[in-house]
Amino acid sequence: MAISSSTSGTSSSLPSRTTVMLLLIFFTASLGITDAQVGVCYGMQGNNLPPVSEVIALYKQSNIKRMRIYDPNRAVLEALRGSNIELILGVPNSDLQSLTNPSNANSWVQKNVRGFWSSVLFRYIAVGNEISPVNGGTAWLAQFVLPAMRNIHDAIRSAGLQDQIKVSTAIDLTLVGNSYPPSAGAFRDDVRSYLDPIIGFLSSIRSPLLANIYPYFTYAGNPRDISLPYALFTSPSVVVWDGQRGYKNLFDATLDALYSALERASGGSLEVVVSESGWPSAGAFAATFDNGRTYLSNLIQHVKGGTPKRPNRAIETYLFAMFDENKKQPEVEKHFGLFFPDKRPKYNLNFGAEKNWDISTEHNATILFLKSDM
Repeated sequence: MAISSSTSGTSSSLPSRTTVMLLLIFFTASLGITDAQVGVCYGMQGNNLPPVSEVIALYKQSNIKRMRIYDPNRAVLEALRGSNIELILGVPNSDLQSLTNPSNANSWVQKNVRGFWSSVLFRYIAVGNEISPVNGGTAWLAQFVLPAMRNIHDAIRSAGLQDQIKVSTAIDLTLVGNSYPPSAGAFRDDVRSYLDPIIGFLSSIRSPLLANIYPYFTYAGNPRDISLPYALFTSPSVVVWDGQRGYKNLFDATLDALYSALERASGGSLEVVVSESGWPSAGAFAATFDNGRTYLSNLIQHVKGGTPKRPNRAIETYLFAMFDENKKQPEVEKHFGLFFPDKRPKYNLNFGAEKNWDISTEHNATILFLKSDM
């Protein structure tokens, strides 16, 4: 976007007051997007977790402005009222079959969304999590995902909220059959009949695809061929060249492989929201405190800038998870928390701070920023 500061008359070197204000609006809006880009998933599979009200207070105290939950927990939704925390609300896999009935979907939206809007800032409805037609545990649910998505979307639209709340589903990367090099990314042939209609639907309603991306599991499954620095964002140089694109980290390579797979499935217009990403601090190979801290702190900074395939655009990302959850299995799944159950931070992570910008002192920097970057 090109912005010209030239005007006619004696004040040609000075932008008009209207121009300055527009520039400031653009600039501060971009700052808000960056600050709020990273959210945290609030899992509740633990018997020693803090009360919900204290969890919401911890999000606010830590300047975490986005949250993902996996079911419409009433206590959480009530506690979120007036918090200004944006929310991904999950439809549990166990509800999918019921929601293929439009009446049930309308009731679900009325109870769990309309009953809380607009004091709760719903961002996305994630209809199902990690459903796969070739995974024995979830294969039987695959037939219900798209009908449930359509019905939830129709109910959201009936409420007049389709521009504020987007409907999607969350996938994992086992659906990608080829990911190397990233430009050759493609979905498995045996999931295309499941995924392609979902991709088409998301394109038609202009909703992003949600994807759970874990470089930890990719690295842990193949440490002979994948280096730890490549997985932790600490490689000092390019590790993988893919044509003219150089990859210094596994996260970018994985996300770009997914974008390539979407392009091959006529979904090139879709954005991807990284709905989970994290690194465990214990419980398995390479699951250490130091690796967890390194991955998470680097990820928070990295997602501000995009990937080689889609550069210069922030990647909306949700860290997994808020707390260690002692009822999860296997053992490694218990150790993904950013906080211990007693609310002590496991790592010193920086989610950004609120900034009170002084227009008079930021004026010149704002104009220079916009002229050079837009």
